[in-house]
Amino acid sequence: DVGANMDAKPHQLVQYAVMGSLYAEKVLGFERPTVGLLNVGTEEGKGNELTKAVFPLLQEADLNFVGNVEARDVMQGACDVLVCDGFVGNVLLKAVEGAASTIFSQLKQEFTSSLINKLGAAILKPGLVRFKKKMDYAEYGGAPLLGLKSPVIKAHGSSNERAMKNAIVSATRFIQQDVNDVIQQSLQKNTLGESE
Repeated sequence: DVGANMDAKPHQLVQYAVMGSLYAEKVLGFERPTVGLLNVGTEEGKGNELTKAVFPLLQEADLNFVGNVEARDVMQGACDVLVCDGFVGNVLLKAVEGAASTIFSQLKQEFTSSLINKLGAAILKPGLVRFKKKMDYAEYGGAPLLGLKSPVIKAHGSSNERAMKNAIVSATRFIQQDVNDVIQQSLQKNTLGESE
């Protein structure tokens, strides 16, 4: 969750994990996606009441759960699906967006500051273009709002044409793979923690 539910319950985070795992598999093409729980440490006993309650539930769930993941490891690919509540997810998302924007701005400033730097930038350009593409939200189109009756892809407020096209591509895959029905069936089987 990157902002929809600020005060999630443990069973809801399990549902997020199930939905995210199915989305990663059916729409993004991951085979048996890994699921991590965003936390302040990798050890099992770490975190606040919510993450401590969710950890054993995720271990029990029929998921490829890899344990707690620290924020510093998120961009290194520590897991395919990262589970957190909306408050934490939104803070992480905005921090990553801000860091990426600052890095690109600083790099541009340095690469244009002298002739030597401009020559270096020209040599590095293919790699920098690939890197920028990986970090560009427009490549992904938007984030799915999972668990709704119909497919919804939430696009960034400053989305351009390419971002909108990619959001439509994601929504099309979502529909073609019948992700909503698959999620609904899976959630009926995974009721861990709902009585809490």
